[in-house]
Amino acid sequence: MIDSEGYRFNVGIILSNANAQVLWARRIGQTAWQFPQGGIKEGETPQQALFRELGEEVGLYAEHVDILGSTQGWLKYRLPKSLMRNDEKPMCIGQKQVWYLLRFLGDESDVNLAYGKRPEFDDWRWVDYWHPIKEIIGFKKAVYQQALSELAPLL
Repeated sequence: MIDSEGYRFNVGIILSNANAQVLWARRIGQTAWQFPQGGIKEGETPQQALFRELGEEVGLYAEHVDILGSTQGWLKYRLPKSLMRNDEKPMCIGQKQVWYLLRFLGDESDVNLAYGKRPEFDDWRWVDYWHPIKEIIGFKKAVYQQALSELAPLL
């Protein structure tokens, strides 16, 4: 779903462990790392999208996590012009996201990056809560900073 301004509705997932570290995943075939995230489908709530994306991207289910909280509003970032698909109608200019902070309750062996139809990640690791700010691609940096800052008190 894309809003009237061209932003795609999306959820971001910050999965934390008992040591307040977060799951950091590498995009398949790339050197880029990020949090799991994904689009919200027509008729789906953000929370429904959260659990669908959690399963598709890291192979986890609702029983593997507790929801600690979410951002109060939508956080937006624009895509660089080189990543915009000008032939799509309506054209997507960026993401409009609700971010969730989750506590991981499962075992590390429960994480399955090959679970979904089209795997998005080929590796993952636990990193310090603020580490992603240092590694995330520039156009997503402000949203990551905002999401992590807003959700940090919930850890």
